[in-house]
Amino acid sequence: MSTAEQPPKPLVWLHGEIKTPPFSGAARLEAGMLLRQLQDGESLGMPHSRPMPSIGPRCHELRVRDVDQNWRIVYRFDTDAIVIVTVFAKAAQQTPKRVIDDCRRRLKAYDEAVNKARREEG
Repeated sequence: MSTAEQPPKPLVWLHGEIKTPPFSGAARLEAGMLLRQLQDGESLGMPHSRPMPSIGPRCHELRVRDVDQNWRIVYRFDTDAIVIVTVFAKAAQQTPKRVIDDCRRRLKAYDEAVNKARREEG
């Protein structure tokens, strides 16, 4: 079970998916295993995960090597979930500005929707 006997955190998908193709079967399994570790409260570091402060607080990228390319899964730790922001094939040394901007925009829209729902509940 998860850390301190807590249930696994759910995954909230804002954009992207992990399927074969384009992921190889082995890369899809690795991505699934890494996501499960995150859900169970494990802290992942290099070479599997690294912080992405350029996107926002608590944002990271999972790094999944595949047969002919490298995949990135951008995620954020929230108190109640792991938010998957995007999945993309990394082609350059630096994360493209477009990807960073898209992630910021998606997280802003998500946070606004969550805050609105909480206000309406309470």
